[in-house]
Amino acid sequence: MIRQISVFVAAALLLVACEGKEPLYQEQGYVFGTLVEISVYGEPEQSARQAVSDVLQEFQRLHNLLHAWQPSELSELNAAFAKNDSAAISGELVTILQDATAFSLQSNGLFNPAIGGLVELWGFHSDEFKPVQPSEELISKWVSANPQMSDITIEHGRARSKNKFVQVDLGGYAKGYALDRAAELMHKHGIHNALINIGGNVLALGQHGNRAWRVGIQHPRKPGALATLELHDGEAIGTSGDYQRYFMVGTKRFCHLIKPSNGYPMQGVQSVTVLTHGTRAGVMSDVSSKPLFIAGAKDWREAASRMNISEAMLVDELGKVHLTSRLQKRLEFTDKNVQLQVEP
Repeated sequence: MIRQISVFVAAALLLVACEGKEPLYQEQGYVFGTLVEISVYGEPEQSARQAVSDVLQEFQRLHNLLHAWQPSELSELNAAFAKNDSAAISGELVTILQDATAFSLQSNGLFNPAIGGLVELWGFHSDEFKPVQPSEELISKWVSANPQMSDITIEHGRARSKNKFVQVDLGGYAKGYALDRAAELMHKHGIHNALINIGGNVLALGQHGNRAWRVGIQHPRKPGALATLELHDGEAIGTSGDYQRYFMVGTKRFCHLIKPSNGYPMQGVQSVTVLTHGTRAGVMSDVSSKPLFIAGAKDWREAASRMNISEAMLVDELGKVHLTSRLQKRLEFTDKNVQLQVEP
């Protein structure tokens, strides 16, 4: 039996319910193929509404810039790569591609946006994807081609790839980049206390009244939260899970997170969560969870170290929770029977 899941239902982190009649403005949208939730605390409704409107417009602009399969500047670039041609790109896309290339090198290739062709091969380049199982020959063809972000060269505002199999998919980068842009826009509007959630990647600004923002981390196999924690000013949390975009064939789950070395959806991991800080907390929360997920339960800690992540958690295929001691101090598990393995 093949089963298809709506993307945003399981992907979003949960904002813990607020008490009382506090000045909290909230709005939802749908972009990047997922649910967006924005909360602004302590501002007049008109000011909050305008700031949120500008953020949602920016999200839509980035969606139109970075979409991997609908018409966009990125999809036009991918079309040029496939024809062994070059394409003129904006300065913003130049910066994004260079940044993604640096992250790919840092992760030793576990974060590899150049494998968009493999993601498409598995049927995940569709708003309502039809589950497919590619032939071993097709998968082997793409893996042997070994598309890498380092295959891309940019000169005088034009990008070219020496490898026509490079198809850039920034699905593991765009949400985090958008969070950082949202923070910039909120500050521009004089908004100091807000929570921005893009399908499970959440960035906190300021706090919720006299307390920190409290969010819940989605349980990968049950409704509701696996754990909750407080997010402080400038912190972000990101979760990658095999429950977000996937299909089932019998009892086997095929998710959208593809292992570059073999071309198959990653097995053995249910979810990975990272907590990040600093001026680029958004993009780090999005990018860093992917190498840990692909590294798997055996090597996730090494991948975390490589990405300079000290607060992380992995749920393996049996539901056992592996986490760093620093993140353990921040979490309150809703399931008191969960099996924990704490690592330094």
